[in-house]
Amino acid sequence: MLNNAPLKTHQHGDLTIEGYSRAAVQSYWRIPQLKLGFDLGAHPWDFMGHPRWFISHNHLDHIAGLPLYVSRRRLMKMEPPKIFLPAYSVDRVRAMLTSFEGLDRGRMPCDLVGVEVGQEIELSRELVVKVVKTTHTIPSVGYIVFERRNKLRKEYADLSGDQIRDLKLAGTEITEEKRVPVVAYTGDTSPKGLDDNPLFYEAKILITEMTFVAPDHRKELIHKNGHMHLDDFVKRQSNFKNELVIASHLSVRYNRREAEKHVSRKLPGLLDGRLKLWL
Repeated sequence: MLNNAPLKTHQHGDLTIEGYSRAAVQSYWRIPQLKLGFDLGAHPWDFMGHPRWFISHNHLDHIAGLPLYVSRRRLMKMEPPKIFLPAYSVDRVRAMLTSFEGLDRGRMPCDLVGVEVGQEIELSRELVVKVVKTTHTIPSVGYIVFERRNKLRKEYADLSGDQIRDLKLAGTEITEEKRVPVVAYTGDTSPKGLDDNPLFYEAKILITEMTFVAPDHRKELIHKNGHMHLDDFVKRQSNFKNELVIASHLSVRYNRREAEKHVSRKLPGLLDGRLKLWL
């Protein structure tokens, strides 16, 4: 892989999380096994192969790499990608890409799909993505990826194969859909974005933000600016049922050593080892 942008990798079960995130610098993530990514503040070369991307909001550190992504797929003769993003921004993002077409003298082929809060996007028989509202300084959304399976209804569990077959032939609905939230992504948000969407706390993997960690930073101003502080995690630590919580988007005010010191002091067990500070 070309090392054209910083990239960290973490393996959790059968899923790989790859990405990088620093506040006001750049944020981008992908889950290779699910063939999707979140936000494009920059564009690592190796991310080009995935045809679906979900944008949380339009701040440049989350969307500036979009023209590169679209252009590179065209240059490599790949199919136009599908970009899901807040519906209100579709026309402006399309205008941005059109502007780059004039500058670059190359087409920017892609499918911009506007999404609304509450909408569900079917990716396959097994995967569906739900759009949820988060709270930032501009309209923003988060995404929850569900794995779904059809399972035999409990009331038919003791029936024989022949009996189940007969019910099915008679038109009886013998299965029901079961959903498991496997990955949740908040983008930038204040704590309200978490609290208003309890499924964020239930997903196997939660990718979220912890922009500020120093005790002297004012929480009310941080929340007003649509971000979270380490103390917000401390206050809600019993809420996190996730197998893995990735805390990212750290302010450039801190270096690794400072951040780790503050977090280990306030959350000494790192949520029983489930919290990973993404630095």
